[in-house]
Amino acid sequence: MFTSFLEYKLKEQGKQLKKIDKWFPSTQMCSTCGNIKPMPMRVRTYTCSCGYVGDRDHNSARNIKKEGIRLLASA
Repeated sequence: MFTSFLEYKLKEQGKQLKKIDKWFPSTQMCSTCGNIKPMPMRVRTYTCSCGYVGDRDHNSARNIKKEGIRLLASA
């Protein structure tokens, strides 16, 4: 119900809702280089071999944003 309401409100503003795959590895993928590194949920800082270090949730949000933009571009 929430996504239906959100989609309705976005359409009113001329925007659209894009859903990413439930299994998209947003928390395990480096938002800088794309390297995938499985890690347990208790680890809250994402550290990559490319040198990126950041909060796990912030890294995930950056990956979700990139995937959403990629989906919009391919539509």
